[in-house]
Amino acid sequence: MSEPLSIDYVSKVFNALGHPSRLIIINALAEKEFCVCELKELVGSEMSTVSKHLSVLKNSGIVDCRKQNNQIFYRLKLPCVTTFIKCLTENLCQV
Repeated sequence: MSEPLSIDYVSKVFNALGHPSRLIIINALAEKEFCVCELKELVGSEMSTVSKHLSVLKNSGIVDCRKQNNQIFYRLKLPCVTTFIKCLTENLCQV
């Protein structure tokens, strides 16, 4: 029996959530849109590193972007991931 296509998608999302910097980005984008330069400051990494993290998040369908003049703004496309992250952090002390 072959696995449903949705398993691949869920796996891709979980993989994208597997880095602390990407979780910082998701947490910030839950509040508002940010350009890459602002996210660079929040994460405390080089622009190329933040861009790679954003690429992983975008390819997994968690974030989306729009271009305005010379800047690219990112926003959360899959807001339910913040609910999942909140559930994990709230139940951390129960583990």
